[in-house]
Amino acid sequence: MKLSPTAYVILGMLSWGPMSGYDIKSLADNSTRFFWAISYGQIYPELRRMAEAGLVEAAQAEGGRRRTAYRLTANGRKALREWLAERPETFETRDEGLLKLFFASANPASAITALEAKRDFHAQKLEDLRAIEATGKPSGFTLRVLHHGIEMSEWTVAWCERAIAELEKDQQEAA
Repeated sequence: MKLSPTAYVILGMLSWGPMSGYDIKSLADNSTRFFWAISYGQIYPELRRMAEAGLVEAAQAEGGRRRTAYRLTANGRKALREWLAERPETFETRDEGLLKLFFASANPASAITALEAKRDFHAQKLEDLRAIEATGKPSGFTLRVLHHGIEMSEWTVAWCERAIAELEKDQQEAA
């Protein structure tokens, strides 16, 4: 069975302990979404496929709400370890702000708007990441990934500021 990137996110999260689809989505929203987002519409079908393939199994959920929790099977843990041992190949970024900046020669006035939106997005992301860091919960590998996100966001905000200043200067010189 060929696994999707979403399946590997799920396997990775379940390696930390049993979780429901809701738990997986909540955890993703506060961790991997900053670099790899997943939706409920991806999680539940993947959980079903993975259960059918014997990679995960339903476990009794704890707590008040009736939810199906899943845990890794030995085959699921093996699939995760094999995937982790492979050299990563996907380092793509989908960034509409950069796409609009790339084509801004068709409407130069739009460039600063795109850069301001990109800056504001990353400034908010930086605030969110720092709030996660302040909880003291991330450690080990997750802390390293968190620091990557913080440093990339700091750099992106600064780059946007420089690019905006350069474009404003160009506009003043052209006027």
